[in-house]
Amino acid sequence: MCGIVGGVAERSITNILIEGLKRLEYRGYDSAGLALINAGQVLRQRRVGKVVNLEQAVNEADLMGSLGIAHTRWATHGKPTEDNAHPHISGPVAVVHNGIIENYQELKDDLEALGYVFTSQTDTEVVAHLVHDALKSAPNLLKAVEQVVPQLKGAFALGIVHTDYPDELITVREGSPLVIGVGIGENFISSDQLALLPITNRFIYLEEGDIARLTRDSIEVFVNGQPVERPIKELDATVSNASKGEYKHYMLKEIYEQPEAIQQTISQALNGNTLRDDFLKNADVDFSQIQNVQIIACGTSYHAGMIAKYWFEQLINLPCQVEIASEFRYRTPVIVNHTLYVCISQSGETADTLAALRDTQKRAAEKNIHIATLTICNVATSSMVRETHHSLLTLAGPEIGVASTKAFTTQLAALMLLVLKIGQVKQSIAADEISSIIADLWHIPKVMLDTLQKDKEILRLSDLFKEKQHCLFLGRGTEFPIALEGALKLKEISYIHAEGYAAGELKHGPLALVDNDMPVVILAPQDDMLDKLKSNMEEVQARGGELFVFADETSGIKEKDRQHVVLVPNVNALLAPIVYSIPVQLLSYHVAVLRGTDVDQPRNLAKSVTVE
Repeated sequence: MCGIVGGVAERSITNILIEGLKRLEYRGYDSAGLALINAGQVLRQRRVGKVVNLEQAVNEADLMGSLGIAHTRWATHGKPTEDNAHPHISGPVAVVHNGIIENYQELKDDLEALGYVFTSQTDTEVVAHLVHDALKSAPNLLKAVEQVVPQLKGAFALGIVHTDYPDELITVREGSPLVIGVGIGENFISSDQLALLPITNRFIYLEEGDIARLTRDSIEVFVNGQPVERPIKELDATVSNASKGEYKHYMLKEIYEQPEAIQQTISQALNGNTLRDDFLKNADVDFSQIQNVQIIACGTSYHAGMIAKYWFEQLINLPCQVEIASEFRYRTPVIVNHTLYVCISQSGETADTLAALRDTQKRAAEKNIHIATLTICNVATSSMVRETHHSLLTLAGPEIGVASTKAFTTQLAALMLLVLKIGQVKQSIAADEISSIIADLWHIPKVMLDTLQKDKEILRLSDLFKEKQHCLFLGRGTEFPIALEGALKLKEISYIHAEGYAAGELKHGPLALVDNDMPVVILAPQDDMLDKLKSNMEEVQARGGELFVFADETSGIKEKDRQHVVLVPNVNALLAPIVYSIPVQLLSYHVAVLRGTDVDQPRNLAKSVTVE
């Protein structure tokens, strides 16, 4: 479900679709397919594995067509098989889909009652059948799609073609990115402009809720059935996958890519509301013997590890320690038998973390102590991935901004998957609890999208920070590490001195800093610590502090004098750190822009810290 490419042209677009899929391979996938409309037929080929397998099959079949859609998929609902690969068809309709249809089972039941036969295990196939059914009453393909979209719950992007409309490609963006590539006598769609850069440098960036109809010579965009205008933006044709696209900075682009990045990351491990049988399969024997977890990381990755400690101990009763790699490597930590050492790094090349890993492996071997090692990383070819027993990739795609955003939240998602896997192997967590958490994980991209809609509110609050020199971030439980992360982000890119604290520690020192000029940022999800956090907020206000609160919409926390509130959508408290990362990222970003700093390349810092 990772990548979409489609187009309508005067020439055959077979090779364009294949090349587009190749340019999306960095995202990760397990199958690929395409469908072309030619002479009133849907010509489809699908293959498990790499795009080159699909390319060979298409060449052997000599498939040609001027209208078509193509896709690379990470299996979510159903295993990686040809039957589950996209595109999916229903008679004359073919569909490709990124995202999750959360209510697919109910829709499937209704469609089966109408006589539709399903040939896959996917959630996507319901879309093809729904469009087919809608065309029984709708006057055209566009109207049929407009009837279907409101029935779908979740986050998704769609490309749809039909044999009766040989010059028409319909596309939908609802929670998953899609761009339109504008050509001369031809137009294209993709989930990433990178796929289309060889053939055009002019793009339309669809917005949430957009439905577009593309022909060779026209592009029409609709919202709620009404036509809207979307500007065409021109890029340097030499831009690579590092392009900022429509965004002013890489950091902002990467903040907005987080819902999709989370979805990609969890998709590698999940099949519906269960863990895939092949997820970390080769690690089963090691996991069954694990008695302790030691997390080693630096900076933002260290904060991710701190949150995972709560999860390991609360959910599966497994002792977990977290340590900064630069400290861990220079002392003589006790190596305990049957410990899993987890290294977390965006690049997989972080010098201190890599050195700590190597030293631990060496000392364990010398003392004949049995340990297992695992890397959580965003780069499949990195040193840490190669040098640990197992690896779990965060499928965030390239992250260019020095201040980590999507790498951090995908690390959190990966860590939760790891906790669930170990708990399942050790039988220390009930199956129904695993299913419940997974269901909430699938919903996280939608909650993140809704949280991103608070951007303008956060921008207004940011104006109150631009002249400040100090800031305090407070959280409790799993939000304490997010307070640390928020403070780090503000320091990194705005150069405002900021500290993150556990809110319960206020009376043990930080209250001395609170005055009329000190902004205090509060992270307030709906959890067991909320009432205690409210008491901490009162302590700050009693000392004249000005509060900036990111609060759950059900928390009861309201605006009042010197208390600014941005309401965050309700979310499972366990997963709240993933969602609450977004407001602190946006706050830091906007403050930095207002202060005129170099957001993407802050002074003195580098993206990958490969030296000590």
